[in-house]
Amino acid sequence: MRYSAAVLLAGVLTLSACSAGSLGSNDDDGSGKTAITFLTNNDPANVKVAEGVIAAFAAKNTDVTVKLDTRPQGSEGDNLVKTRLATGDMADVFEYNSGSLFQAIAPQANLTPVTGESWVGDLDPTFKQVVSADNEVYGSPWQNITGGGIFYNKPLYTKLGLQVPKTWADFMANNAKLKAEGVTPVEQTYSESWTSQVLVLADYHNVAAADPGFADKYTNNQAKFATTPQALAGFQRLEELKKAGYWNADYASAKYNEGLAAVATGKAGHYPMITFGVTAIETAAPGKVGDVGFFAMPGTDAAKNGVTLWEPSGIYIPKSTEGDKLAAAKKFQAFLASPDGCAAQAAATPVGGPFAVKTCKLPDDVAPAVKDLSAYVDAGAASPALEFLSPIKGPALEQITVEVGSGIRSAEAGAKLYDEDVKKQAQQLGLKGW
Repeated sequence: MRYSAAVLLAGVLTLSACSAGSLGSNDDDGSGKTAITFLTNNDPANVKVAEGVIAAFAAKNTDVTVKLDTRPQGSEGDNLVKTRLATGDMADVFEYNSGSLFQAIAPQANLTPVTGESWVGDLDPTFKQVVSADNEVYGSPWQNITGGGIFYNKPLYTKLGLQVPKTWADFMANNAKLKAEGVTPVEQTYSESWTSQVLVLADYHNVAAADPGFADKYTNNQAKFATTPQALAGFQRLEELKKAGYWNADYASAKYNEGLAAVATGKAGHYPMITFGVTAIETAAPGKVGDVGFFAMPGTDAAKNGVTLWEPSGIYIPKSTEGDKLAAAKKFQAFLASPDGCAAQAAATPVGGPFAVKTCKLPDDVAPAVKDLSAYVDAGAASPALEFLSPIKGPALEQITVEVGSGIRSAEAGAKLYDEDVKKQAQQLGLKGW
């Protein structure tokens, strides 16, 4: 998902990914500076952040030139990253998921460890955990800790007298009232299939609240989505919303930025999403960031209501980066783990959650959705997403959730298929018991 990831962003631009090798093999770009390439995803809001960070870094590091390279999101982007690492053609420094997808790119074999760098001590411990392998740290954070749940339109909630739901029954009652008013209750954007996973993945806090040992049992092949009622519920809720007719009419062709625009303008009441989407709302619907609130995925027990958290993606240096380029790449990586780097990211676009660097502070004027997320975190009503507790995440989930959300496959059949997808991933990772 990472969405990244988590980990995982998508946008309306499709920018071709250029080869790092096309920039030339010399460290010097002809101006006497060391030239490095930074690879990140092609979401417009993300590109804006990258450009802002590069400009801020250049102002403090006049001996380095950073060139921006972009790649697609989703499985296409995953494959591109793996291919470029395998061929030694990776950019000098790159952004990619933390957690399970980070483990899948074989960091010990492909990445440069940075455990001894001074800035590593400033990292949030939970982030440090998800960019480490065999006691070595490999990444600095890219943007913020985020939460998965539901974006909602605040003016619509005020107009209709709706309350933020803490149970699934209350959420469905709100959807019924929205539909009666002629408003799309829940936006879906299956043209960019990664977005279809959010409703299932963001339900993990409810799974953990009901079955605290699920992650370990799941990793050890002792629990399945299809046979664990709390885990199956995420697929069932996706199916239930489709059957109730609560999707937007164009859900099969709608795109991520269109989903953000729909909930920000009140065309839709809700949009299941991770709060990194806050950074893209200004691009999708200028001036409407303040109209979007956030709440955690409702479950069955209001007393246990809480949010599922995603750690930021990481900034990594491949082992193919050497010499002066390696030194320059480390400077860039360290900048992103500093207050100046955090400030540059916050200045470029609204932040989607707290920073994963202990020395960084959130701006006072953060978006309402970020304040809503922070309230859950401050209350301790939060759980890490499953992909940060287990190395297993099947790559076909987004295709399966599209099918369940489209009525092509039942919730039970989708969960069973995902269990098979997970089995393949676990076997590839060489996990015991699989």
